[in-house]
Amino acid sequence: MTSPVALHGGGLPGAVAAEWTKLWSVRATWWCLATGTALMLGYGTLSAIAQHYETDPQSANTITLGGAVYLAQFAVIALATLFVTSEYTGGGIRSTLLWTPVRARVAQAKAAVLLPVLFAYGVLLSGGSMALERAVMAGHGLPTSASAAFTTAAGMGGYFALLGLLCTGIGWSLRSAAGTLVSVIVLLVPLPLIVASLGLPEAMPYFPGIAGINAMVESGKPNPVTMAVAPYAPWVGLAIDAVWAGAALLAGTAVLRRRDA
Repeated sequence: MTSPVALHGGGLPGAVAAEWTKLWSVRATWWCLATGTALMLGYGTLSAIAQHYETDPQSANTITLGGAVYLAQFAVIALATLFVTSEYTGGGIRSTLLWTPVRARVAQAKAAVLLPVLFAYGVLLSGGSMALERAVMAGHGLPTSASAAFTTAAGMGGYFALLGLLCTGIGWSLRSAAGTLVSVIVLLVPLPLIVASLGLPEAMPYFPGIAGINAMVESGKPNPVTMAVAPYAPWVGLAIDAVWAGAALLAGTAVLRRRDA
């Protein structure tokens, strides 16, 4: 008689392992990360060179923050969006749900993979960008303190990670790359400006994009995009983004449970 074979794996750890493999086995992931890095370093280099002639000097951490907000974050949005919506485009979602029939576990696994990857990406990208900018600036511009550099690096890592989760949540709800990209970009940029123009400027710091920028700025220092001082500490900005990301994931998971693949 053949003895029974013990089966290992499965569950959430198995789903995470599968999603980890899928993330790194597609070219889109590498293209998004490489593009975001190239845009950030290119922006930082040109801005640092400009500090040699600039009458309104900036620090390396402020330049890095600008590169993240104006360029690199869109590579993060694309990566996180495609991580979910490409499953529907290519029909892979059917196989995914056969392998992991507990649908909420699929959403949790993708989130568990993206969170550390995008956090590390944000920290490394900001650290490398600031180091490059300081070298190119060669004493020009404003100095960057250790606390300011730490706040920018940690805030960028946290913001990129939570932005990725926000995109996956919306992606599960809409199942469309175009729809997710438009929704996220509108939520980050035009919507807070519209709300402020309607007489509610005090609501701007509580939108995910503005809160993410505030998370990269030291307490008491003005947000370089809105030019206003945040009404809360940097960690509160990340907490606000966590609420947005959590709400999007809950909504997306609910849609995933109820709708057919």
